[in-house]
Amino acid sequence: MKRLFGLLRLVAGLAILSAIIGQFVYTAGRVSINPFNFFGYFTIQSNIITMVAFLASAYFILSRKKQPTWVIYLRAVATTIIVIVGIVYNTLLAGASLAGSFDLKWSSNILHIIIPIYALVDWVLFADRKKLPFNKLWIVLIYPIVWLVVILIRGATDGWVPYPFLDPATGYGSVAAYSIAIAVFTVLFGLVVFALSRVRILKP
Repeated sequence: MKRLFGLLRLVAGLAILSAIIGQFVYTAGRVSINPFNFFGYFTIQSNIITMVAFLASAYFILSRKKQPTWVIYLRAVATTIIVIVGIVYNTLLAGASLAGSFDLKWSSNILHIIIPIYALVDWVLFADRKKLPFNKLWIVLIYPIVWLVVILIRGATDGWVPYPFLDPATGYGSVAAYSIAIAVFTVLFGLVVFALSRVRILKP
């Protein structure tokens, strides 16, 4: 059973890698691409974090080593942010113009639908993790806050923002409201992820 966990995470990690490379090559073949913009999307960065979490977990499992605590926390963070990617994209951004960054359908489906669903199912079903203490919940906020700060600085300086709802042109009040909503949503879903670490369905 434990080997199955590792193999599935290996496949998921490689699927993310292929989707990101595929979209980058596809976009670069059609227009001049700015890597800083392409890799500035929350979707891309969250999927990269998730890929690292899956591949790290797969490495330790398949090499018959105990998963370090940092891998468990990384998986918790990855699950939190990648599910948020799936929810936000499919409710607010599907069909929106994102500067041609997600117009390769099979790649977009992997990054926005398949991986978010798999990550949640993996976390719920596969109990190869310890119970995470709620006083460590702040960990899930580190990446989203850093990302928001960088994006807000870029929006105020060079004018580039990855998503329409963070565009300063809509008003800083609106941007602030969305930023707060992202932080609150991250904490709430992180709380769910930490709570689910206490669920034991498929044990290794």
